[in-house]
Amino acid sequence: MPPAHGRRPERWCIVTGPVQSPAGTGPDATAVYPLGSSKGESDRLLRQADELAVASAALLDRVGLRPGHSAIDVGCGPRGILDLLADRVSPGGRVVGLDADPAHAAIAVEFAAVRGLAGVEIVTADARRTGLPSGSFDLVHARTLLTNIPDPLQVTAEMARLARPGGWVAAMEPDVEYAMCYPPHPAFTRLCEIFPVVFGRNGADPHMGRRVPELFRQAGLADVGVEARVQLYPPGNSRRTIRLDLVRSMRPYVLEMGLASEAELEDLDAAARAHLEDPCTVAVSGLLYLVWGRKPPEAEARELV
Repeated sequence: MPPAHGRRPERWCIVTGPVQSPAGTGPDATAVYPLGSSKGESDRLLRQADELAVASAALLDRVGLRPGHSAIDVGCGPRGILDLLADRVSPGGRVVGLDADPAHAAIAVEFAAVRGLAGVEIVTADARRTGLPSGSFDLVHARTLLTNIPDPLQVTAEMARLARPGGWVAAMEPDVEYAMCYPPHPAFTRLCEIFPVVFGRNGADPHMGRRVPELFRQAGLADVGVEARVQLYPPGNSRRTIRLDLVRSMRPYVLEMGLASEAELEDLDAAARAHLEDPCTVAVSGLLYLVWGRKPPEAEARELV
């Protein structure tokens, strides 16, 4: 199948400038991101791309992406799965990375250039209303995006709009309810108690994973499939401390909300990390839901009306 736009871009581009929230979408897209904006958070997102690559590849296996296809990574951050998508649609395909944060979009441009990813474009836009043409992509993908959005149905509806009739929408989203460690430790427990409170301060949902299949159906997608993966990592894997790392990213907001003092957070973080470094400690940071759904072919007729 040829690319949706019948072209083969061989350059990297970026649409710069501040992203204004489109009418009716609510607060500015970057303002609602619960993990804040810092170099530490950008570094964590870059690291996350490697940590979740295996699960992301498994999700792509579900949707049959192949050379010549077009794909978009919505909320790609500084890297997302741009390299995985480019590898699957080459030669002759097209990949778009979209993020609301101009700083992350600029990092993504540099990443694509350094990796030599042909046919990759980066745009700065709001995932809730991208401004891109309907039916543009064989695959519309998002990873750990919906969990951060106060009204995720706005995004899944936009993702469905961007998919061509017969194309796929896919997402990977976390659910932290089952975070635990054994033997239990009070510092880990306390940080896990703080996390959902501060993360959800702007309407984000740390239990989003379980909701995605229904959100896909509400957006009009069919053939919805779902798989859940336990996030259990051995000592030395950077994903093992993800709950602690996220609380650390949100520390200014924890202090602002009065959930803990700076000294308490330092003590909790140190004690919990020491416990997780123990190879005898079993640590589960939650579940990852892999969800996919197809845009019905008959949607084309409705879109032409």
